[in-house]
Amino acid sequence: MTLILLAISLSVTLCVLAFNFAIYALPVMVGISAFQHVHAAGAGFGLSVLAALGGAAFSVVLVIAVLGFARNPFLRLAALAVFAAPAAVAGYALAHGLAKYAFDSAIALNLLCGTCGLIVAVAAMINLSALGEDVLSR
Repeated sequence: MTLILLAISLSVTLCVLAFNFAIYALPVMVGISAFQHVHAAGAGFGLSVLAALGGAAFSVVLVIAVLGFARNPFLRLAALAVFAAPAAVAGYALAHGLAKYAFDSAIALNLLCGTCGLIVAVAAMINLSALGEDVLSR
């Protein structure tokens, strides 16, 4: 019984951790791309890590700057969509990886995964908007 409760709590913890990582999919993608580019150019591991951290931070700062200074609501929505699109793909892939053996119907699986991707994308938009308001209100 204790082992079952431990497995359930570990599964819930890993799902929460994966959800939090999926929200920040764009900075992770930018950071990995920057790391690969700088490392392939012949730089060392330390410099590549610094480039990855800088690229990830720059992607978040750029989206927050657009949210803070743009007056056009469509431009703001486009900036949020750029941030939320990789999060939606990550949420879809996360749900598909967890539920692909639980459903026989491909339609039900796609509906579940699409809903999870939409939820993660909306959560990414909400988190970025809250972060932008917190940073820009000071």
